Amino acid sequence: MTTASPSQVRQNYHQDSEAAINHQINLELYASYVYLSMSYYFDRDDVALKNFAKYFLHQSHEEREHAEKLMKLQNQRGGRIFLQDIKKTDHDDWESGLNAMECIQYLNEQVKSIKELGDHVTNLRKMGAPQSGRLPLWGPSGKNAGPPAPVD
Repeated sequence: MTTASPSQVRQNYHQDSEAAINHQINLELYASYVYLSMSYYFDRDDVALKNFAKYFLHQSHEEREHAEKLMKLQNQRGGRIFLQDIKKTDHDDWESGLNAMECIQYLNEQVKSIKELGDHVTNLRKMGAPQSGRLPLWGPSGKNAGPPAPVD
């Protein structure tokens, strides 16, 4: 395996941001994959729910477009795209439109939760939180305050 050479255009683009974008690309492609599975399940002749099939196919394309936009952003910032394996869907038989919608609701909640965590990381970085996760023991004067005083 060869290592990618550093980009000529990479500026102020932290490697954690690059990794987070790559992770989000994988999530978007996974969501597209799930929607695609649903679309073609509902398009089968023994299921024949054409509007569900059409809706899920549209959603699949939308998720793929999100991934493509993130890949374009990654290239513009001088980052490298590292695609991961796309996990197999948990279901092959979506049973009913209701079951499929419940699965999608769960998937959307997971994506929102991951985005929320990413937002927290971004906010901590903006506030200047140390990357080690440990706060320095500096007193108000800027001098090392040493260990905390014992409490009686």
